[in-house]
Amino acid sequence: MSYETILTAQREAIFEIILNRDEKRNAMSFQMIEEISRAVDEAEKAFNDGISRVLFFRANGRAFSSGIDLSGFMNEDPQFGPKWRDNLFATTSALQHVMNKIENSSLVTMCLMHGYALGLAMEMSLACDFRIIAERTKYGLPETRLGMIPDVGGTTRLFKLIGPSRAKEIIMTGRMIDLTQAEQWGIVNYVVPKDDLLKKAEELAAEILLSAPLAVSYTKRVINAMTDNARDLQWEAWAQAQLLRTEDFMTGVTAVITNQYPVQWKGK
Repeated sequence: MSYETILTAQREAIFEIILNRDEKRNAMSFQMIEEISRAVDEAEKAFNDGISRVLFFRANGRAFSSGIDLSGFMNEDPQFGPKWRDNLFATTSALQHVMNKIENSSLVTMCLMHGYALGLAMEMSLACDFRIIAERTKYGLPETRLGMIPDVGGTTRLFKLIGPSRAKEIIMTGRMIDLTQAEQWGIVNYVVPKDDLLKKAEELAAEILLSAPLAVSYTKRVINAMTDNARDLQWEAWAQAQLLRTEDFMTGVTAVITNQYPVQWKGK
């Protein structure tokens, strides 16, 4: 299958989806998200054919991903029409669908991050079963500093991982997460030197492959089913639909694009 913004590879039982947009620090455009979705379907077929059992998400270049492509986010209207920002539910639902597809994949999913893993990139990592991150990676959910919230499952999944108080602290401050703290709190599984990132993931995958495929699959299904995300994801979509109509949102995005800090929030 042909892609423009990602690569795929099959290495024995490991299927890899590799972000490949280094000139944009792998910022996630609508096109990249759609291609990731198709690649997950490709991995699922490889699982059903008895070829793949583990799915790696990683990236070429300087960073895993700087998050959503803000320039594209402000200008594109790919399949939602020219007034897509007036009905955010369709866009948010489409993005949530891709993250849900990752979370519910039959394969064991691992996110290997380096450089940057911000916003939508961190949300994607939270949809994976395991997160392995390189030392000194900038990791966080800065959406509130743009006048938004993490609305593609980031709020819901972070709450499930670490509870309400710590999730509020991370999201409300929008600051970068200390990686030692992230490991202690259970947000990431391992923090390793950058050169050991792939090695650590392969070691963990090798251990999992020693276990019975059905037992691993049912373990994932049972744990994932212990909490129902559907209502919480609807709340995320509702909140974002309100926020993206505000003056604060336009102020926040403009500040990022023009590098004008600190932001003077108006609260409307």
